[in-house]
Amino acid sequence: MLGLFGGKDWNVVAIIFERPDLYRVNGNRGKGGEATKIRDAVKGHERTIFWAVFNQKGAFLEGAPGQGAVNVPAPVIQKLTREVATLSTVREVLATLEKGKESKVAKPLAWTGYPPKPEHRA
Repeated sequence: MLGLFGGKDWNVVAIIFERPDLYRVNGNRGKGGEATKIRDAVKGHERTIFWAVFNQKGAFLEGAPGQGAVNVPAPVIQKLTREVATLSTVREVLATLEKGKESKVAKPLAWTGYPPKPEHRA
């Protein structure tokens, strides 16, 4: 069982800022050194609001706000941090990656935690 001896087989998920009312969930599957490279690239991406690493059973391994977190209000980051592992869009992306047919998946994030739109005054 290679997996027990440090063989990485990760699903790396990034929540990417598209606009204030739309984030995208990008998922990538990687093994070994490639998995580490994917994680590090996602961490360094300028529009990554939050990144997370999951194993092939969907368990959260690590994650943190990314460089793009500056584009979003702090309460939104806090909510995303708490909920990322259970968000339906994230679970759908992980399920696709876990099947192994796709190594990359992207979907718009369906979420009730987007910041409220500012009111425009006439």
